[in-house]
This record gives sequence, structure tokens and C-alpha cells, in this order.
Amino acid sequence: MGQASYSFQHPRSMDSYGFINTCLKSLIIDKFGEETWEKLRNQAGVRDTFMTFEVYKDDITMRLVEEACKILELSPDVVLKQFGEYFFEFCKRSGYDHMLRTLGGSLFEFIENLDALHSYLSLSYQEMNAPSFRVEKNDDGTMHLHYYSDRRGLCHIVPGIIGAVAKDFFNSEISMEIVNQMEEEERTGKKEHVVFLVTQKSAFSHKRRSKLSATPDTLSLQDMEKAMNKTRNKNYHMSVCPVKKKHWDTVRGIVKLGKGKLLRGFEPVYPKTLCIDLMTFCNAFPFHIVFDEELRVKQAGVNIQKIVPGLQTVSIHLDQYFTIIHPEVTFTIPSVRKFINSQFVLRTKRNMMPESWKSRPMLELRGQMVWMDSLQYMLYLASPLLRSLHELEERQMHISDIARHDVTRDLILLNQQRLAEMELSNQLERKKEELRILSKHLEEEKKKTEALLCAMLPKHVANQLKEGKRVEAGEFKACTVLFSDVVTFTDICSVCEPIQIVFMLNSMYLKFDRLTTVHDVYKVETIGDAYMVVGGVPVPVSSHAERVANFALGMIIAAREVTNPVTGNPIQIRVGLHTGPVLAGVVGEKMPRYCLFGDTVNTASRMESHGLPDKIHLSPSAYGALKDKGFECIDRGEIEVKGKGKMHTYFLAGNLTATDDEIMGYPVRESDSGRESAQSLHDSRMDTLQRQGPRGVQSLQSRDRRPTVAMKYSDSPTQPHAKAPSKSHPSIKDLTGKTRDSQSYGSLHSDQQSGDNPYRLTQATVEPAASEPSSRETRKRHTKSNFCVLL
Repeated sequence: MGQASYSFQHPRSMDSYGFINTCLKSLIIDKFGEETWEKLRNQAGVRDTFMTFEVYKDDITMRLVEEACKILELSPDVVLKQFGEYFFEFCKRSGYDHMLRTLGGSLFEFIENLDALHSYLSLSYQEMNAPSFRVEKNDDGTMHLHYYSDRRGLCHIVPGIIGAVAKDFFNSEISMEIVNQMEEEERTGKKEHVVFLVTQKSAFSHKRRSKLSATPDTLSLQDMEKAMNKTRNKNYHMSVCPVKKKHWDTVRGIVKLGKGKLLRGFEPVYPKTLCIDLMTFCNAFPFHIVFDEELRVKQAGVNIQKIVPGLQTVSIHLDQYFTIIHPEVTFTIPSVRKFINSQFVLRTKRNMMPESWKSRPMLELRGQMVWMDSLQYMLYLASPLLRSLHELEERQMHISDIARHDVTRDLILLNQQRLAEMELSNQLERKKEELRILSKHLEEEKKKTEALLCAMLPKHVANQLKEGKRVEAGEFKACTVLFSDVVTFTDICSVCEPIQIVFMLNSMYLKFDRLTTVHDVYKVETIGDAYMVVGGVPVPVSSHAERVANFALGMIIAAREVTNPVTGNPIQIRVGLHTGPVLAGVVGEKMPRYCLFGDTVNTASRMESHGLPDKIHLSPSAYGALKDKGFECIDRGEIEVKGKGKMHTYFLAGNLTATDDEIMGYPVRESDSGRESAQSLHDSRMDTLQRQGPRGVQSLQSRDRRPTVAMKYSDSPTQPHAKAPSKSHPSIKDLTGKTRDSQSYGSLHSDQQSGDNPYRLTQATVEPAASEPSSRETRKRHTKSNFCVLL
């Protein structure tokens, strides 16, 4: 078998209708899924939807087939054969089932009439460039199928289509192999010519085979006798006085009873002389032409003579006035006889037409070639090839110019209606595609709007507002509120440009927002440099204190990766926590906000305003919620809190059961086999920053590119990590310092300070804490944790 080298290159740029690309898309989706089609079309660089009646470049189809071979890891002949099988089923589903079934009673007749089907479809699809088929029967029962196409490399589609037709319509299986492939010299344009050897195998079911074997092709004498007796009995019962029937009446009854089996031996009867005069024939067939082997015109119809007066010249050559458009063969008798079963389309030559015709579109004729062997003449029975009334008017012709028996009259009128329906269908398809695109964009915008709304409000609150429901305020008996602000923020604003402040706050808040996802806490709002977070609201959880505490530790780490635009050093923040009940609800209609109310909010604000730089200030209730939970706390002692009097507060130093990466939501490294205090890790990081300067900050910022991993808690939906039990109670240390006050909730983040610098600690203040009896590592860690305070 001669295998063809596969190539998607074609000699010239051609077009095909979107029906082909739609079929290919449907095949990929049905067989391999939507994801494969999306990947395929993205790699091929083509659109998602194709209009059925719109013309596209063949290059689009070629790219789709090429990428399909790469993605599916299949050879081109396998992909094309599967496409051919699917294309046949796709045509049936698209409404061409009955049309295909009526092409022929056998596979040979079906293939023989494929060109006629393409010719009919070209009336509606005027840009269609279909392949051509020619079939020959062999003595051994096989067939040679000749395939001609302008598109190289697509011949493997043919076995898929013909095999599916044989199996579906004729209940048989075939095998096809390429026996020859060449550039057809007889055809213009150097089209590809592939010859297939088709071997047909019967695939009848046992039931149908037995039924067919029980039905002979001709009636036996015994069957004829039974039929005659049955006919006599029937006639006897129908008539009181039976009349003897003639012999041929009985035979006709038998033929009718046998369903025409005897007619298989029919032979036509021809008259001895032609009973029609020449003038009547030329008027009855006004567009026929008779020519000899040398293409000399011997006879022509009256209307074709009127349009092409040159045909009235004696012995004029037909190829001087006409060219063959389909099939694309050279204008010789041997070439024409080779395609004698095809419909021939001839077009007049402009330079040979009368002056009145040179401004009009050329006339095209479509018809059948009939070889008259006795006369050695070729008869061309044709009709004008006109697709619409508009084309009829362009050539200044009328319906009366076409013979009354010619169905071209009806085809023009029917196709005019068909073209109008196609135009409406095309417009409807375009509108449908526009609506699909608009719907897709609307869905994307809707998702953006919902994401924006859920970023401003809790999800269940946003859903209630979308449904038009009223959101009732809710009371939460236990939650933890956090406030933070930037130390000396007012001084920074007075020195820096506004854009520098925006960059600094944006960099810091992006890191904080990421931590809210890690620890699943709710961000309430930001006012200037102030950041407010709550745990246990709007979804109550028992681990609200641990979540907010770990979030606070993460804030301290993240803030050290943000540069102070004035000094160039990492910024410092204060953090305050308080645990207690709150009332939460939506306030306002324009730009509604989910706000918290209650003394818990005020107390958390006081903890932040009375805190120290880079310290997490805990109220007594917050400390109680974190006690025995694996956190290290330092006793600050009693301090005076505005509006609250004296309060015994604490500082959160670190988490004894979680690593730095776990708190920040980074993937845990394998090298972190042991766990150590998060505060000690933070302190060592600060030493690195001090030694490396800006390079250290850049190395820390590069960590943000790692994926976010949510920290697991006891009430998380997934299985939490088994936390190691605390070996000792939270260590309590004495540490004193001055605090600043805040006027109100609205101005709680102002940097107005009372008295001297409240954050300046004397050497004597720190020394007692450092001189307490403790291990060497603990003393070193506490000294590092106060490094910024000492500065």
C-alpha cells in the first residue's frame, strides 16, 4: 500500500464554512471534554464559536487539526479518520439525513452521486470548494475510488466518511487503502489525486440474512401455480358469475403479488426512427450542445445560440467559447468521458461574448454529458446555473427563457426563499453569539460585584442584602477584637510625600489582608494607619482568641518587612487585644458597613493606645482566653487606662507550639523539625535585617510569593495538627513603661502624646528584667525582643 506523506500545506489560500470548524469542536468536546477544547483552541489561537454560514480561512482548520494531533498524541491519519466518521453523524444530526439516504441504493451509487449533492449545496453555499469523487467497479467486486481536492493532506477523512456511510446506510463494512497518490495532470490547479481500493464486506445480521435467503430473486413454477390458484379463488368469491381472465391479466396479477420480482429482467424497447424533428428538439432543449471528438459544434439549442451567437458558425470549436468549471478537467473528449457520471459546469468566455454581455456576469451552464457511441458525438444537456432571482436579473434573463419542463425554474424560486431563510438564520446566529458573549461578560462582572460586596461585608450578610432582606443586628457573647496602628505615623506624614504614605500603607495592609485568610479572622475596617480585626464574628468559633493572637504575631513579623520612608528602617506598630461580648450589625444604606459595638471595642482600642512599639498588649480577659493554650505571655503589671482605671495587662511574646512559617501561612519546611518560640524567631530575623540592611528586607519580601497555607485550629473544618502540650505555664515577666492616651473611638489612632516621649525606657528599667534568674537562652531572647525599644 502506498502511504502518502502527510502535509497540511495547500497551494493557495482557500476558505471553508464555519460548519466544518463547528463539527471539529463538537467532536473534541464529545470525545475528550470541554477542557481539552479550551486548551486546543488556545494553543491554536482561534475563537471559541464559529458561525455556520460564515466563511473562514482553511488555515484555522489546519491549525486545529495540528494542535489536536499534538495534544491527543495521535497520528494525523487517525485524527482525520475519526473526524470523517464524526462528520457523517454530525451532518445527519444537522438535518441532512434524508438527503444523504436518497443519493443511491448502493455504496457505488452513493459515491457516484456525491458530486451532484455538492453541486446542489453550492446553490446555497456559494463559497463552497468541495472535493470531487469518481468511482470505478472492478471485476472482482472491489471499487477504485478517485478523490480529487485542492487541499493536500486531508485524504484520510475519506475512509472515515465512506466507512460510516457503508455501515449505517448499507449495513456493510469496508476496508480502504491508498493505492496511488499523485498530482493530477489532467486537472487545473495541480489538485491532489488519491486512489483508494475499496473492498466491501457484508455485515448482515443472522436474522436479516436468513430472511433474504428465504426470498428468491425469481418466482418458482410452484409459487406461480399457487399464486394463480389464489387469484382464481379470489375472483370466484368476488363474482357470482366468474369471467374467464386472459392469460396476461393473470401474469400481471402474479407480478403484482410477487412485488415486481419479474421486472428485474426488463429490457427497454427503442423505436426504429426518432419521432421528433430537429426544430422541435432545439426548442424543447434550448441550452443543449452537440459536439464531436475535436470539439466542433454540430448542434445547439435556440436560447444558447441567442446568448452566444458564435455557436451559429459552422464547425466552431466549443472550447473557444466555454471553459469547464466543474469538474476541473482539461477540455478534451477523453477527460470528459472519464468523468461522464459527474455534472459539468461550463462558463462562457468574456472576450468571446457580444458587447452587450461584457458588462454582465458570465453565463454558467450546468448539465450532463452523454456520449453517443454510434455517432461519436457528445451531447451536453444543460440548463442555466442560476442561484437566485438577482442573478437572473444581472444577466438580463427571464424565467421564460428556461424550458417549461426544466426544474431550474422551481429551483431559482425555491433557492431564493432558501437564501432569505439562511440570511435570517445567520443574523439569528450572530445575535445569539452576541448574547452569549454579553451574558459571559455579565456573569464576569456579576462575580466581580459579588467579590467586592463580600470584601466589604460578611458573605451571609451580603447574600441577605442581595435578596432584599433586612439584616438584623446580632449579639456575640465571646469574641476577640484587635486594633493596631503605626508608631509615629503623624511624624512620618509630616515629612513624606502623600504617595509615599500610600505605598507604605498599601504594602503593609496587603500583608495583613493575607494573614486574615491564613487565620480566618474578619477584617472590620481600616482608618488611616489603624487596622481592626475580630475573631469569632460573624461566624462564632471557640478558637477566636488563638486565631487573633496568631494573627497579631504575624502582623509583627509582616510589619518588619515594610520600610519606613523616613528612616529606611522597618516600621513599628502597636497591637492591642481584648476578649468580650459585642453587638454586630450593618449600618447605613449608602456604603453600608458591618460594624461592632460595645465596651469590648473600646477596651481593645485602649489596649492598643496604651501599648508599646512592636508589642502585643493583652487585656486580662484576652490573657485568660490564651492561658494554657501554648502562648508565651509577659506580665506587664498594673497600668492606668483612661476610662477604665487600673488594669493588670500583659504582653504576648510568642507561640510555643507554632513556627514562624506556620503563623505566616507559608509551607512548612522539612528542616523545621523542632519548634521554637515565634518571638525568638522574630528576634533572630531582626538581627539578620540589622546586619544585611535593605538586602535583608528584599529577601523577606520575596517570601510573599510563596503559596498561602491556612493555619489549622481545633474547630477548623479539616483535621487540625496535633499540638504539642505546653511543658510549662506561660512565663510571666515584669516590664513597665509609659503609655499614651486616646481621646475617642473616632480618633483612637491619632499620634497625640501626653508628656514626654512615652516609649523611651531608661537603662535601669530594662536591667531588672534582664537580671532576673533565668536560663541563658531566655535572657538572650528577652534582650533581643526589646532591641527596638532600647533604640
